[in-house]
Amino acid sequence: MQFVKDPSISVKINEMKQRVRWQESVIKERAIDQTKLFIEDSNRDNPDFSFLVIGDSGCGQHYDNHPQRQIAELMLKQSANFILHTGDVVYQVGSKEYYYKNFIKPYKEYLVGGDSPKQIAYDELIFKLPFLPVLGNHDYYDLPLVYGVLSQLTWGVRRLLPIKFDFDVGWHGSFKGKAYSKAFLDYLADIKSSHSLAKHLDKHYGVTPDGSRCLSYQPGHFTRLPNRYYTFSYGGIDFFALDSNTFNAPSPLPDTKAGELMRHSLVKRRKELETRKEKILTEMQSLNPEKTEEAEMLDDKEGQINQIEEEQLDIDKRLDKHQVTIDFEQLHWLRDQLIKSWQNPEIRGRVIYLHHPPYVTEKTKWDQGQTLAVRHRLRYVFNEVAQIIGNIPQNTGIVDLVLSGHAHCLEHLYTENKQQADSFIHWLVCGGSGHSLRRQRREGSILKETDEQGVEHQVARSLKFIGRNGHGSHKKRPYSFLQIEVKGGKPPQYVIHYHIAELYQHHWHNYQLDPMVINE
Repeated sequence: MQFVKDPSISVKINEMKQRVRWQESVIKERAIDQTKLFIEDSNRDNPDFSFLVIGDSGCGQHYDNHPQRQIAELMLKQSANFILHTGDVVYQVGSKEYYYKNFIKPYKEYLVGGDSPKQIAYDELIFKLPFLPVLGNHDYYDLPLVYGVLSQLTWGVRRLLPIKFDFDVGWHGSFKGKAYSKAFLDYLADIKSSHSLAKHLDKHYGVTPDGSRCLSYQPGHFTRLPNRYYTFSYGGIDFFALDSNTFNAPSPLPDTKAGELMRHSLVKRRKELETRKEKILTEMQSLNPEKTEEAEMLDDKEGQINQIEEEQLDIDKRLDKHQVTIDFEQLHWLRDQLIKSWQNPEIRGRVIYLHHPPYVTEKTKWDQGQTLAVRHRLRYVFNEVAQIIGNIPQNTGIVDLVLSGHAHCLEHLYTENKQQADSFIHWLVCGGSGHSLRRQRREGSILKETDEQGVEHQVARSLKFIGRNGHGSHKKRPYSFLQIEVKGGKPPQYVIHYHIAELYQHHWHNYQLDPMVINE
């Protein structure tokens, strides 16, 4: 049985538009930009600032040694002006049932009322420090009804028996991303009367210094996002938050002999994965999470189940013969915003963050259809921007940094493919902040592509990879987050700090790797 359901891209787009009342007349009349955020912060014009990056954090199945809480406690010791989250805020299916355990409780210090976290409703979150997420695939997932019923009906029995594992699921899933929307977005669909909506817009959507009108983010008072993708500026840096779930569909397999061979291979692989999943589920039944060693084994096996399901979903997307839906509206928005950013002399740098990594060497994600689809669609946007701008300095990227998650690791890559406009960019994968970690691929740290002439080219190299390593009693689980310092100047200097909370032989060891300076 498939544990999760992923809504179609068209459903995701339409549902999200309804929730923010996309471009309704009352919004257009006020010339409100529903993709822009203004952070009310006295430091926002200071060219020297710092921010934290976490991702794939929202797990709560650990009975002891909760990695997400370990990371949160380390984060509290670091100075930051805001926090970016690269998606998968709540596992496994983004359900509101799990927001308390998997999000509110671990990050209680960042929330108003956090001294009594049980009193905080998932749809009434107010952050003391700007907390700026994007949607992960798990934040969109739903739960098949039959599995939700079985999960709940058997839970009482499982709590009385040694079979006590839990997949972080309750009765239902996210309802196509609704839980995330009510937790983080300005959920205008709940405002019924036209008078109340107009009053709300006039109160929370103000005129910014550049003369535009957009949502105002007020730490400690009103902390909502305008849309599933959005932009904001801080310290002369433009940030672009993307929803990669709506442009990650792989292109259909070609109707050729080679395409048919690939189809048969994928079908065979999917069956093998299903057999492997059933075997792992059987093995899990004999493990007790109240015993430390067995709890770690359960964590490993649950991670394997999650990994298998993600690969199965990726195969399903590649086998889909229907026309692929691509969120060109969002991609064209990004193109236009990047051009606007390059044409603004006050902007000295650009950062993108999204869930799916365009470049990664983690063994389960590096060659997935979704990974390649996101890479090629971002490259398409960057190529268009480069063609229009035309005067980008030599060896300079369209953006300075691209931050992502999805791959459960910490990785720093750099692209040097001079044939395309996604060159000279630092790609930081921050997906190791709580969920089961994964290893680097055996093929090594160099990523290559084959062009239309059949010639292979190096397109990226991994500068640093932090993921699961070792075996048996020597297995290490280094969970992670980033602190990024931004310095004044044009181009800006970025100092990347890599923070690690490593679980080894049932004990935590906290440390930092040597920082890397970009544009030194």
